[in-house]
Amino acid sequence: MPNKVTVIGAGLAGCEAAWQLAQRGIPVALYEMKPEKRTPAHHADGFAELVCSNSLRSNELTNAAGLLKEELRRLGGLIIRCADETQVEAGGALAVDREAFSNAVTAKVKAHPLIEIIPGEVTALPDKGRVIVATGPLTSDALFQAIHEKVGGDFLHFFDAAAPIVTFESVDMNHAYFASRYGKGTPDYINCPLSREEFDPFWQALTTAEQAEVHGFEDELVFEGCMPIEVNARRGHDTLLFGILKPIGLPDPKTGRDPYAVLQLRRDNAQGTLYNLVGCQTHLRWGEQKRIFSMIPALKNAEFVRYGVMHRNTFLDSPRLLDDTFALRADPRIRFAGQMTGVEGYVESNASGLLAGIAAACETLGKPVPDFPCTTAIGALGKYVSNTTVTKFQPMNINFGILDPLGYKVKGKREKNMKISERALQIIDSMKGEL
Repeated sequence: MPNKVTVIGAGLAGCEAAWQLAQRGIPVALYEMKPEKRTPAHHADGFAELVCSNSLRSNELTNAAGLLKEELRRLGGLIIRCADETQVEAGGALAVDREAFSNAVTAKVKAHPLIEIIPGEVTALPDKGRVIVATGPLTSDALFQAIHEKVGGDFLHFFDAAAPIVTFESVDMNHAYFASRYGKGTPDYINCPLSREEFDPFWQALTTAEQAEVHGFEDELVFEGCMPIEVNARRGHDTLLFGILKPIGLPDPKTGRDPYAVLQLRRDNAQGTLYNLVGCQTHLRWGEQKRIFSMIPALKNAEFVRYGVMHRNTFLDSPRLLDDTFALRADPRIRFAGQMTGVEGYVESNASGLLAGIAAACETLGKPVPDFPCTTAIGALGKYVSNTTVTKFQPMNINFGILDPLGYKVKGKREKNMKISERALQIIDSMKGEL
């Protein structure tokens, strides 16, 4: 029996890493501090909790997130399997019933005979044996200090935010309508239109609302992909109209015309009883959230089951510290995975856990560590976080810009992206035998 590998953290990346190791016959000690201790963002006791959104973004191969998910499917990913099993309608996106998804991951991980679950907080890095640290962007203070002492230098950080959730029955459908997200997929989103007369006071209220206290918060430290709506609003009157409230392609059936602005709600559970305010992550005080979002006609009497929250995310200066399999250059027996490596997003965190788990498994078994090239999405992420030429490192979602170009011209963006995806999946299929 191979030596046991330690995985710290049972989030998306940690569960995936543990699963990949165990599926290759390697025993795993999986440490998880919940339910004994929680971070400010956690609400439930299950593994792989989705705290900011229930969406894993596009499922289409013309989108880089869609390509990454398909690579994970073909590589036997646990998280994507559970997501597919618990998905809810979201047009061309893959969204899940949060609770059912977490329950599915938790059940499968706990049932694996080679994964031992060890509850409680880890406060120090093991001094021997292979280790994968996947404690996420809200690593506990004690472990944070231990990691800091191990890697030296400075961590980087940014602030992340989660959006409110309302009940479907409290949405006034006399002032809303179902439609797809900008013409893609089935009509699974509730669209809440605003006229110019309704939008202007809503925007004004956002720019002057009272914020909750967040230690050390500064607008410039917010990651663009998780920009709080009030921070976005302060950038100018029309900023939201070209962003999360963009009305183009969402005509109101009552008028046949695009409204002045539209807020979209996305289903948050399979029953369709809860809906997430898309793009409305915020760190306003809860009373202010209720007051301001209720200014939208369809949400005038909305029942909020969860308000938006703001928290600090910490990540490594990975180009200086990690290689392209997320191993610590100064001590390669230790790997990191998840958002703390600077990959941004649920799917990207999952991918980093899968790559770290496969690499650690190959080393444990004395096999060559596979080199996922930059022509694949999973390889491009690994190459991005380990790129020593990057001087100002920032978290990155998967995008076609970090994959190698085709080397020949293809007419049309969608057609070009599809060719990139087809090339990537052919490479992934050719590599499966060595994994």
